[in-house]
Amino acid sequence: MNIAPRSAQLLDRIDAIRRGVGDDFRDAFVTSVYREARDVAREVVRATERKTWDRKLDRLLTHPIWGWPLMLFVLAMVFWVTVVGANVPSGLLAGLLMEQGGLTEWLSAHFGLEAPAFVSMSLYEILHRGFAAVGAPSWLSGMLVDGVYLCLAWVVSVMLPPMAIFFPLFTLLEDLGYLPRVAFNLDPLFRKAGAHGKQALTMSMGFGCNAAGVIACRIIDSPREKLIAILTNNFMICNGRFPTVIAIATLLVAAHVSSGWLTATVAAGTVVMVVLSGIGIMFLCSWALSRTVLRGEASAFALELPPYRRPAILRVIYTSLIDRTLFVLCRACCVAAPAGLVIWCVANVEVGGAPMARYLIDALEPIGWVMGLSGVILLAYVIAIPANEIVVPVIIMLLILTGGDAGLGLERGRLVEPGAEGLLAMFDANGWTIMTGVCLLSFVLLHNPCGTTIWTIWKETRSLRWTAFATVMPLALGVVTCTVIAATWRWLR
Repeated sequence: MNIAPRSAQLLDRIDAIRRGVGDDFRDAFVTSVYREARDVAREVVRATERKTWDRKLDRLLTHPIWGWPLMLFVLAMVFWVTVVGANVPSGLLAGLLMEQGGLTEWLSAHFGLEAPAFVSMSLYEILHRGFAAVGAPSWLSGMLVDGVYLCLAWVVSVMLPPMAIFFPLFTLLEDLGYLPRVAFNLDPLFRKAGAHGKQALTMSMGFGCNAAGVIACRIIDSPREKLIAILTNNFMICNGRFPTVIAIATLLVAAHVSSGWLTATVAAGTVVMVVLSGIGIMFLCSWALSRTVLRGEASAFALELPPYRRPAILRVIYTSLIDRTLFVLCRACCVAAPAGLVIWCVANVEVGGAPMARYLIDALEPIGWVMGLSGVILLAYVIAIPANEIVVPVIIMLLILTGGDAGLGLERGRLVEPGAEGLLAMFDANGWTIMTGVCLLSFVLLHNPCGTTIWTIWKETRSLRWTAFATVMPLALGVVTCTVIAATWRWLR
């Protein structure tokens, strides 16, 4: 008996039924099951209270209308507190580690006090005097102090304060159980983009680390949707890029358009816009991939919201400060130390009467100008491929060591004013404008993943083709986006 025709007829009938029930069949089925279970529970269980506070809160946080503005408000408040709170400790660390005069200016500006003798000299100055006292050659003190140490000092002073504030706040939201509510709100958008709803959870992991977000894509059963999640996770601003975004938003955007207390508000709003832009681009790329090279039917899943929990303060502190802040800082320092040595060498080893760094910067300058950036910024991104955390410190080091601090009265290879005002003056002296800040923020969002993430993508996909695609795709988007922004900006002006 030939059963092939009957099997074909059965499959055709199944396909017809599937098309008839629509794409939301599984959601409707799960909803009906939960509705039936709720009705049964109402008949056999006597409630001792009307509505618990967590259900009332869920009605608000997961509301189809009010859930979105509340989500944006929480995100904006986290960034606002981070921007405002990072200024003072950043200045403190800069004074202790590298500013001439130590904490003299910091104590005078914030407390109106005169610095005692033991803090009137920074560690940077002490190291220079120590090397001079033992008769060390200038090239050795330059490599170790102006190169390795100075790059490490910039990493600590620029990155540590915002991370020490942002990560505890973000971990607190995780511990409270709020992030699954964010995933619940975003789930309909993922379905419309042709991606899996669980990608909302891997996206949240990407805010901590893109490599961890790529590994988290294992929770997605569908190989096609898992690959979409892996390829688009880089559009989430990871913890290594958050300090860069905050610093650029504060120094190159907010400082040019506002003053006083408005600066922090504009900076926080700018950071929120960058994060939302990354989420939007992730949806667009997921939609494009699911309809071109990764076509297929979107699968569904039931997302159960966990109960709200009272935050475990000790665990929040440990997770945020030890597992995240110190881990990221140590990773950045491990990359920054050799990067500082390389930067000093290319800035001081001369070929034909000019430092090597000048040739590299001049070669990249035309491309940087077209993108609204500069040769210094592009060279910094090349050096910072192993870790995104060191982009801003590398930019500052290149400007200082190559004499790019013109107009500030700084000696080449010597740091004088590392505070926010000094950095802003340095950027202004190099012709950096709001356009530069906008293009740089766009490139922070849209550029190749860091070395760790690239390696993780290869380990998860075991495909050189998809690893190369995941590396080149965001970089190409970044180049095109920055070029369009710069051309439009110049045309409008």
